[in-house]
Amino acid sequence: MKIGFLGAGNMAEALVSGLLKQGIATADDVYVSDVLPERRQYFASTFGVQALGDNADVAKAVDVLVLAVKPQGMKALLKEITVSLAHRPLLLSIAAGLPLRLFESALEGEVRVIRAMPNTPALVGQGMTAICRGQYASATDLDTAADLLGAVGQVVRVEEADMDAVTAISGSGPAYIFYVMEAMLEAASRMGMAPDVARSLVLRTVEGAAALALSSADDPGALRQRVTSKGGTTAAALAVMDEEEIHDHIITAMLSAQTRAKELSMECS
Repeated sequence: MKIGFLGAGNMAEALVSGLLKQGIATADDVYVSDVLPERRQYFASTFGVQALGDNADVAKAVDVLVLAVKPQGMKALLKEITVSLAHRPLLLSIAAGLPLRLFESALEGEVRVIRAMPNTPALVGQGMTAICRGQYASATDLDTAADLLGAVGQVVRVEEADMDAVTAISGSGPAYIFYVMEAMLEAASRMGMAPDVARSLVLRTVEGAAALALSSADDPGALRQRVTSKGGTTAAALAVMDEEEIHDHIITAMLSAQTRAKELSMECS
C-alpha cells in the first residue's frame, strides 16, 4: 500500500515516523509533498521517503492520500488534485473542522473519505484520534484509517455528529492540561521551589495521575476522593476550586470550544 501526504507539517511528520517505526509502511511506499523545499528535503533526508514538489504527482501515485494541509487551504488543494484522483484512492483528512460533505461536494464521483481528528501527543506516539467515514467509504476503509493512525496512538470510531465534541474534548484537550500545568508551575515558583524540581514534580504528577486513571476501574471522581482526606491539604485546595466554581468553568469552556468547532465547520463548508 502506497501512502501519500499532502502537507509536511508536524502531524504528517508524526504519522510518517510512526508508520515507519511500526513497520506499517516502508520508506519506498511513502510520498510527501509540501510547498516548502526545506520541508521536502527534511522528509527525504530524515525518513528516506519520496519527497515531491507537485501535489498531483503524489495523488496519482498512492492508494491512501492523507490531506494534511491547513483547513483554509483545503479547497484550493482539492481543486488542484481533482484530476489526479481518477484511480479513487482513499482520502484521509486530518484538517480540523472540515466536514465530510466538503470533500464529497468538491470532488467528482463517489469519493471515499475518512475524517480524522488527531491531537498533538501523536508527536510522541501518545495521540488520541477519532475517525468517521463518508457515505462512499466502506468499513474496510475505516479499518485502514484506524491502522494508519494507530501508529501514533489510540483510535476511536465515532459518527460525524460527534466530531465537534471530539475537537473540544481531545483535539483541544492537551491545551487544557498544559494550562493547568502552567498554573501548577507558577504556584511552585511562588512557593520558592527551584524550576527544574518544580517541572519534574508537575509533569510526573500529571503523567502518573493519567496512568493511574487508565489502569483503574474507578472513575476520576472516586480517585480524587481517595486522595482527599477530611481537613487535609488536598481538601483545602479543592475547597477553593469548588468555591471558585472551577469545575463548572471548565465545562463551560469546553462547551464553548464545541460551539466554535461547529462555527468553523459551517464557515469552511
